[in-house]
Amino acid sequence: QVQLVESGGGLVQAGGSLRLSCVASGSIFSVNAMGWYRQAPGKQRELAATITSSGSTNYADSVKGRFTISRDNAKNTVYLQMNSLKPEDTAVYYCNADVRTSLIFRNDYWGQGTQVTVSS
Repeated sequence: QVQLVESGGGLVQAGGSLRLSCVASGSIFSVNAMGWYRQAPGKQRELAATITSSGSTNYADSVKGRFTISRDNAKNTVYLQMNSLKPEDTAVYYCNADVRTSLIFRNDYWGQGTQVTVSS
């Protein structure tokens, strides 16, 4: 099947930066859109940023101008550069990918999540 493995989370002070990475591996025919979602304690999971296979991006208003999503299609990897972090960015960040495992089969996959904690 397909696995998504995130890395790069951690503890940072407000105003600092972190870079998240997510690698997709397994029985991959092609990877379509990839994205990052986040879930803070007691809240629903929400979109942070997405990127299509051609590089078109979409951001939540709360992260625009501070976060940058990018991808390396050759490595099936998506990145999230997070700058000017705020305490309200504290959450578990999940990688998501729309993966085609053959010409017929296509599914949505999630990583296990990586914790980002921003101290004030």
